Amino acid sequence: MTGRQTDALQRLWPAYGLDIAALDGPFDPASLGRGAPVVLEIGSGMGDATAAMAGADPDRDYLAVEVHTPGIGNLLELVERHGLGNVRVARGDALELVRAMPEGCLDAVHVFFPDPWPKARHHKRRIIQPVHVALLRSRLRPGGTLHCATDWAEYAEAMRATLTADPELVDVHGGFAPRPAHRPVTKFERRALTAGREIFDLVHRRR
Repeated sequence: MTGRQTDALQRLWPAYGLDIAALDGPFDPASLGRGAPVVLEIGSGMGDATAAMAGADPDRDYLAVEVHTPGIGNLLELVERHGLGNVRVARGDALELVRAMPEGCLDAVHVFFPDPWPKARHHKRRIIQPVHVALLRSRLRPGGTLHCATDWAEYAEAMRATLTADPELVDVHGGFAPRPAHRPVTKFERRALTAGREIFDLVHRRR
C-alpha cells in the first residue's frame, strides 16, 4: 500500500467503511446513505471506475465491495479527493453481504471483470453462476439492472447462458451489449485491449 492509501484507510474507514464479517444480522444498504437508489459494485478493484461513476451519478449511492486493502485505501482516497458523499466501501465477501440484504433493495448490481477462474475444475468458484444470479436478482428492485463485464471470451459465453436462463431477467440488448458510455475504461481494461482481448458487456433487467 502507498502512504496515501494507508492514510486514507486509517482516517476515512470509520465514516465510509463497512466490515462485512462484523455483520450480525440483516443489513439494509439504505442505512449507509441518503435513502437514494443504491448501486452495488462487486469487486471494485482500485476504485477508479467506482469513483468516476459515482461522481457522474450523484443521485444514486454506490456501495463498493472489495477484499484487497490497497484497493479499498485507494478508493477512500478518491472519495476524499473528489468529495464523493455518495460512496461507501465494504470489505469482505460480497455474497455474504447480499444475503443479509432485503429483497428489492438495489437499483443496480455491477460485476465488472470478476475472476474468470479459467480452469474447468475452478468454474464453481465463479460469481456468475445460477445460484448467485438468483440471489443478486432477488435483491434488485423490479426494473433494476444487473450489468456484467469480462474480457474472458469463454466466461462471457457462460455468463450469457446463465443470465439468459433466469426467467426473471430480461436481456436488455438481446445478447452482448454495446460498450456503455457510463462504464469508465480502467487500467485493467486498457491492458486487456492492448493484449488483444475483446471486452464483453451484458445488461439484464429484473422483471
